[in-house]
Amino acid sequence: MKYRLLGQTGLYVSELCLGTMTYGSDGFWKVMGGLEQDAVNAQVKYAFEQGINFIDTANVYSLGQSEMRVGQAIKALGLPRDELVVATKATGIMNDLPNGRGQSRVHLMNEVNASLKRLQLDHIDLYQLHGFDPLTPLEESLSTLDDLVRSGKVRYIGLCNMAAWQIMKALSISERRGWSRFESVQAYYTIAGRDLEREVLPLIRDQKLGLMVWSPLAGGLLTGKFTPDGQGPEGSRRTTFDFPVVDKARAFRCVEAMRPIAARHGVSIAQVALAWLLAQPAVSSVIIGARTTDQLKDNIAACEVRLGEEDLKALSEVSALPREYPGWMIELQSGYRV
Repeated sequence: MKYRLLGQTGLYVSELCLGTMTYGSDGFWKVMGGLEQDAVNAQVKYAFEQGINFIDTANVYSLGQSEMRVGQAIKALGLPRDELVVATKATGIMNDLPNGRGQSRVHLMNEVNASLKRLQLDHIDLYQLHGFDPLTPLEESLSTLDDLVRSGKVRYIGLCNMAAWQIMKALSISERRGWSRFESVQAYYTIAGRDLEREVLPLIRDQKLGLMVWSPLAGGLLTGKFTPDGQGPEGSRRTTFDFPVVDKARAFRCVEAMRPIAARHGVSIAQVALAWLLAQPAVSSVIIGARTTDQLKDNIAACEVRLGEEDLKALSEVSALPREYPGWMIELQSGYRV
């Protein structure tokens, strides 16, 4: 396992992060995996033994069950706290009350305490806003996060699923006020979904933010086990919950381009998709979630895959984004200065 700095911090995180959306079985979230404590313990144990020091969860995953299972696994396995980087999130709907969601000071303060209790920890290493709240002023959310860092309950702060202008606005406010700033961006990014490269990725590079990639296999679509007509493994999440949104024609072109590369390297198609992400310079860590330990083992093995220049060129060409304005005009006018 290799380790990378998270953005411009001095914090090293494993290049693969253990995702926990499959932990717990509350209502809607059961379709993600429904893993109970014994299975969670086995996954956390194996991941730690393979060098993964980074675990990502969220309060909303099975309405707290994921955090509870992560906390119990850490305790039951006796894992050293100072060797772990534990990340969680808040924003999503936790109950039907008016203040049971969003990024208000009240909600964030309530939820960080609830997360700490469920995780059985005295601090959270990375606390992330789980999206954009159009009702709460950014100043309110950012001042609250700064207070949490100063209190010691949170070490670093990050964000998920925001537009480039929202991220930049938040960074500007934090800099102007002298508050703790966002150090990481958690976003959807795959070889079949490279939209991030238009606006957010250039911002990440410019502002030296860490990039955590979620759903690197596009909800299983990039495993090579699905057909264009929608058929796939029985019980798979993609067949019951078609998410994240993917241009399937593009995705299947990518899968077909990865097949010969996978065969040449003697690895799975999923490992090639993960290796492509790990080859992208802006990526700090790729979040892998699994329903079974075998899936987890296959994903972790992607760390050993080294794609050659020809492999990367072929994959870049088949997955290239259509050119859009103002990107093509910026490229045209600034080319002589690069």
